[in-house]
Amino acid sequence: MPKVRCVLTLVVLLVGFQGASRGVEAREFNVRDLGAKGDGISLDTKAFQDAFDQARAAGGGLVIVPPGTYLCGSMQLYSNTTLRVEKGAVIRQSRRPEDHPHGRHLLIARGENNIVLTGEGTFVGIGEGPLGRLADRSDATMPTFRAGMVLFENCRNVHVSRLQFQLSDTWTLTFRFCEDVMVEGVTIRNEYYHTNSDGIDPVSCCRVRIHDCDIIAGDDCVVLKTAEGRPCEDVQVSRCNLETIATALKIGTESSGDFRNIEFRDITIRNSTVGIGIYVKDGGTVENVRFRNVEIENYRPEGKSNVEHAIFPIFMDIERRHVDSPLGSIYQILLENIRIRSGFGVVIQGAPESPIRDLALRNLSFQVRDSWDWTNRRKHIGGRRTLANQRDTEFVRLPGWIVIAHAENISVEGLQIIATEMEWKRFAREPLLLPHVKGATVEKVDVQIGSEQ
Repeated sequence: MPKVRCVLTLVVLLVGFQGASRGVEAREFNVRDLGAKGDGISLDTKAFQDAFDQARAAGGGLVIVPPGTYLCGSMQLYSNTTLRVEKGAVIRQSRRPEDHPHGRHLLIARGENNIVLTGEGTFVGIGEGPLGRLADRSDATMPTFRAGMVLFENCRNVHVSRLQFQLSDTWTLTFRFCEDVMVEGVTIRNEYYHTNSDGIDPVSCCRVRIHDCDIIAGDDCVVLKTAEGRPCEDVQVSRCNLETIATALKIGTESSGDFRNIEFRDITIRNSTVGIGIYVKDGGTVENVRFRNVEIENYRPEGKSNVEHAIFPIFMDIERRHVDSPLGSIYQILLENIRIRSGFGVVIQGAPESPIRDLALRNLSFQVRDSWDWTNRRKHIGGRRTLANQRDTEFVRLPGWIVIAHAENISVEGLQIIATEMEWKRFAREPLLLPHVKGATVEKVDVQIGSEQ
């Protein structure tokens, strides 16, 4: 029965987008015809906004952006509108706060439905250069004005496809309290050492599909969050390539609402501090989440970044953000057909009063590469907090390639550790450690030691 529900949901989602596209393309509005210069110097915000306003007055329409470089501040999108940014067209974000009267994003839609952003054009933000990531703190001073790219809030039937986004200063694509969202074929190229420059952030959204995207970000690539106690549910992420100095696939840390019925599959993660991360800090329950066919390769420390003592292929954690925060829970998690290449071990840790329940690892292959000393390793915090505890270091420094702690009803079936003889002897580590675990089933653990990998 659950499979039938998922199929029906996807069909409804796709039909909604097709219907929206047919409806919004009745009239065309070219920003050049409305006064846009496209010279990269003149401020073209008014011409764009006039196009959106005229489309709104007409009941919907197609806004066309032909080749050129358009300098713009914040703009409002409305229902039944398609924005097509053609190949050779670049929409460049203004750095001036006064050019953003609608909010700190380039494109903003609130309470609107049936919106399509598409084309082969490019959006360029104001997030150049390292910020808040370097070990020497030469980039520690935050600018007084920061802005993201696109915000959809309380919207339905939103489709973003084929576009390229570059150098977003904060979150690139934000969907807050939205339903029926599809993001496909999008490329994001943010500065790798630029904090807060997330890729795609669905916050308390329902029925989200993200596929065939290619993302390099200075913060989390695809991150699900919850706010105001509202859930994030029925999400599928597939066929994406991800790279980040933070967490590539992330749930949390904002977790006041529940996360449920989520699948990540056919994902390639490269050069990332954390491959898969679940961080529960504000209460909320994470349940029925599946990671399938994921390939993970960690960031290699070179002394440049301030996150090099908190590197994990997979990291899951339950804690309180503040002393008065509720304690959340994680259960029904599947990790299947996971391939890891790293010198850092996996840590999955619940809390003593809230153990992780019903966790299954199936066919996990771990190729040890450039193993590191974990003497100073700390858990990956993943977000702001004011409360620390002993689990910051208690389990992340244990000598095990896979460490699962404070958990119940754990199943490990098919764990393979592959290492050269030199790597295996460098540090004495067990394939699997299960401290404070109740009810574990472990089958088919294999260690392969050879002269070459």
